[in-house]
Amino acid sequence: MAAVDPHSFTDSRQARTRHVALSLYLDLPSSTIHASALFSLQTPHSGPFYLDTRSLTIHSVIHPKTQTPIPFSLSDPDPIKGSLLSFTLSDHSSFLISYSTSPSSSALQWLLPPQSSHPFVYTQCQSIHARSVFPCQDTAALRIQYSALLNVPSQLSAVMAARHVERRSPKHDDAVHVVLPDGESWCAQGRIVEEFVMEQSVPPYLFAFAVGELGNREVGPRTRVYAENAAAVLDSAAAEFAGTEDMIREGEKLFGPYEWERFDLLVLPPSFPYGGMENPRMVFLTPTVIKGDATGAQVVAHELAHSWTGNLITNKTNEHFWLNEGFTTYAERRIVEAVQGEQRAALNIGIGWRGLNEDVERFKDNLEFTKLKNNQEGIDPDNVYSQVPYEKGFQFLWRIERQVGRPAFDEFLKKYIDTFKFKSIDTETFLDFLKANIPGIENQIDLLLWTEGTGIPPDAYEPESTAYKTIVSLANEFTNGRMPREDEVAGWQGQEWELYLDNLPKSIEASQVNTVFSVSYWPFPPFSGNFI
Repeated sequence: MAAVDPHSFTDSRQARTRHVALSLYLDLPSSTIHASALFSLQTPHSGPFYLDTRSLTIHSVIHPKTQTPIPFSLSDPDPIKGSLLSFTLSDHSSFLISYSTSPSSSALQWLLPPQSSHPFVYTQCQSIHARSVFPCQDTAALRIQYSALLNVPSQLSAVMAARHVERRSPKHDDAVHVVLPDGESWCAQGRIVEEFVMEQSVPPYLFAFAVGELGNREVGPRTRVYAENAAAVLDSAAAEFAGTEDMIREGEKLFGPYEWERFDLLVLPPSFPYGGMENPRMVFLTPTVIKGDATGAQVVAHELAHSWTGNLITNKTNEHFWLNEGFTTYAERRIVEAVQGEQRAALNIGIGWRGLNEDVERFKDNLEFTKLKNNQEGIDPDNVYSQVPYEKGFQFLWRIERQVGRPAFDEFLKKYIDTFKFKSIDTETFLDFLKANIPGIENQIDLLLWTEGTGIPPDAYEPESTAYKTIVSLANEFTNGRMPREDEVAGWQGQEWELYLDNLPKSIEASQVNTVFSVSYWPFPPFSGNFI
């Protein structure tokens, strides 16, 4: 096997997937999807063919034109990669797989009340979990187009990181090869089909959908915000993200045209484990970003920035994850600076610097994961997730900007994005492009130290943020019993209060907690829960 990715069975000698047509029957009571996937390859292939799977039951693999079964085998599961689905093709350019997911699918989160107001399911495929929704060459080194028919209960609706085509009644020929349990029918009464298509090529980890009782609000010419159909949540989200179009326009000024047509937002139930996920056309967000003061839009700025760095240009494997997240953190702060001002951007850099130092300390016994380019052979990428690729990557790009000047670096960024859009690249490709377009940069900055060295390089720049230093200083004074004065917190928003609380001692007395939450200028509702 000629592996292209330490986290995938994909073989570089085999044809690449061009398009996948999915028919998905969502069986909410059993937390299962019964499905078929029609694969179209870039070139005809003869010989063994490998796909990644995890917790899937494979019913059949067939030749779609002749309906001839293709023998297949499914390996015992690897704890990181899942199971290898293998079969032999004979000058095939397409094949069709019938399969079912498992309730334990690592990418599917099934919710029932009280986790949500109504039955709800959503996906989270990053980093290597698309393989638990459909068999695929589950590596960021490959990009695919797809279409999808989602068959769901008619009282629910679906959104997807793809263009919505129509909502319609099911048809018998939608899913001839979907294997359904006894008593279930694709065209059963009370079912509806939501049809989607993704014409642009994306890595499999950006495959995403959600199904629930959803409502929406328009917040701009390219943006609609979705959430569970509760007026209070929808109105609050619409107010929080009202400035989204301004951010899109600033992003276009900085990085070039927005290539994805729509930039819609889905506020998920509280179980969503991340701040946001940059699924193209349909960003997923935690409800905790709705702060009531528009500072939650900074998370949206990060996911928006991924529209250029991450979604448009993608790291080839997770060993080069900084190419996604370092670039996006830099781009996010440029957008925030343009829309919300330099002080807000400087505060974000200060918070990021603190996070970087904390995670470098966290990995002091395994310094490999303080490198931008690192070795993840035999490593689950979810287990080494940290701020290092985000903040050390940001610091590297910031170092280049300081060296060459912002105007020159802005020109470089636009050229970089235009050159590699809709491609997946590695660190070496970026460095070669950097040296070719900024001659002599390797003599001014130690590029090898920055990308393959451990820890924080000596020419990293500790940011100057007066607001950051003031807030941390006030938090440190808490141990002496001093609360900040009302005039000292005038103008604080949710982000400032979060930073203040995060810097309080980890162990404090109940009476001190009550003091924090009882001050007259505390901007949030009274605290009535338990600390854990």
